[in-house]
Amino acid sequence: MHYREAIEWLFSTQMFGIKLGLDGARRLLREYLAFPAHGTQVIHVAGTNGKGSTCAMIDSIARACGRRSGLFTSPHLIDFRERIQVSGRQIPEENCAAMLSELRTISERMETHPTFFEITLVLAMRWFRECGCELIVLETGMGGRFDATTAVPADVCVITPIGLDHMQWLGDTIEKIAAEKAGIFVAGKPAISAPQEPGAREVLEQHANETRAPLMFVEEPLLGYPLALAGRHQQWNAALAVAALHAAGLPLREEIIRYGLSKLSWPGRFEEIQPGVILDGAHNPHSAAVLAQTWRMMFPAAKPTLIFSAVAAKDIAGILEILAPLAARILLCPVDTPRTVPPDELAACLPPGAPPHGRYDHFVAAFTAAKTHQEPILVAGSLFLVGEARAYLTGGEFQSSAQ
Repeated sequence: MHYREAIEWLFSTQMFGIKLGLDGARRLLREYLAFPAHGTQVIHVAGTNGKGSTCAMIDSIARACGRRSGLFTSPHLIDFRERIQVSGRQIPEENCAAMLSELRTISERMETHPTFFEITLVLAMRWFRECGCELIVLETGMGGRFDATTAVPADVCVITPIGLDHMQWLGDTIEKIAAEKAGIFVAGKPAISAPQEPGAREVLEQHANETRAPLMFVEEPLLGYPLALAGRHQQWNAALAVAALHAAGLPLREEIIRYGLSKLSWPGRFEEIQPGVILDGAHNPHSAAVLAQTWRMMFPAAKPTLIFSAVAAKDIAGILEILAPLAARILLCPVDTPRTVPPDELAACLPPGAPPHGRYDHFVAAFTAAKTHQEPILVAGSLFLVGEARAYLTGGEFQSSAQ
């Protein structure tokens, strides 16, 4: 298959939905010889918020240490290949197409067809192996205990802040969700956690005790270093990244950490893509609260025009309750994914006393309307929306996905 055909096939496997469990991933990793090579270290990152930023920081600092690093994250913003990077470079189209062709052949002869996420993970792992990666950074897709990434043996496990998200899959309390995240712990391997709510912390401590995984909590943010990402929360993410790399035994020095954090690139997280146009993938109440805090810190006197969209199964009312007070007006639009929520349903989630709102058929119409006002523009509510906006504003080709 050529690249476009390969991507079309891969995205078609999303019809198999989400299947939590490790057996399918293990079978495919074994069939495609994609387990990490001997001596390759794996840092596995779970949590609700800040996973991607923390993974990107770990990767960037590891590269500053001279390590050949593989980075696996999801979802992508514009191009699928963003999910699979070696030393900061996306997997080339020709390699991606060739390997997906092989994976298609393997998948179609398996009794249970692998899911989109399983195939993507195994593609990444095989590419990392072929590239001779010395360190692999894996971001969980959802949860941890039954997430496909947990099929890959980890050397260091990392937990970012835990909040209420994906509750239809992971449970309806912080404690239940924390138990799913703690499922990545490996016996005898270090586990590092961000500060957590008391209920989540207790669950993590219990699971660490049961699995005999030495667990430590980061107690202070990393201060005094230049960060390429805005917001106080990123200082906590940086502290978590440094602690994870220290646990992995990398030779960290001040100048290495400084260089790695200053050279970090992680789009769509409070990113000023154009003067006065900010993109942020705040997709749950916790991340919305962080966005609101960062906005008030960066633009204390400004109320933006908020362009908002969200996907199904999110706490849309909870997100809007936090973001609406920031805005001068709110422009609602769908996002280009099968999971989109129509503007009329978004409007029904607006809190009492919300600023004036408008409803638009697509992002471009909403952005065109936003440009008629003098306020800065904030695009938030879904990473899918941020990806669509970023593609439009940079001239990229947005690859719509359901996962």
